[in-house]
Amino acid sequence: MSGSAPAGEPAAAKRPAAARVSALVIMGVSGSGKSTVGSLLAGRLGWEFEDGDWFHPPANVEKMHQGIPLTDEDRWPWLNAIASFIDETRRAGRHVVLACSALKRSYRDIIVDGRRDVRLVYLKGGEALIARRMATRHGHFMPPGLLHSQFETLEEPGPDERPITVSIEPRPRDIVEQIVAALKLAEAASGRVGKGA
Repeated sequence: MSGSAPAGEPAAAKRPAAARVSALVIMGVSGSGKSTVGSLLAGRLGWEFEDGDWFHPPANVEKMHQGIPLTDEDRWPWLNAIASFIDETRRAGRHVVLACSALKRSYRDIIVDGRRDVRLVYLKGGEALIARRMATRHGHFMPPGLLHSQFETLEEPGPDERPITVSIEPRPRDIVEQIVAALKLAEAASGRVGKGA
């Protein structure tokens, strides 16, 4: 909505377009903190949280357990499942934070696909820093040896994708506050959106 809201109009209608985001896709290579930051951000906003890994078919999970990189053919059903979930969430009037590597532009085109209420949040960090972090991780099915191939695959989002780019160096909770501030959701986080409405 452009211009000032008429007197007596609900406060939600006066909020900027950024406050009407339906889905935030937290993207980046494995080990960048997508699940940690995503779950904290969802809690901060009172939104749902989903991990994109949960949408992989069993065959993909088995390949990753074996350290075999996925092909694009492996990824298309996974990406389409994520896009379908986002659309279901939007139709239901809910809000979600979704962690998904989304390394290539072609992958993000499926997930976002012109949906103006779906925003990317890119967790940016160097390979050496992430490798050190991954060396200490447990219970994750992406072997650290695949990290380099992820960086080779990574296509950083361009300005036309409207990404929120944040460094992974700060503490996760500080990263969350940077994202909230960048999206101008601070007011919404303590009001309507903060209650998951």
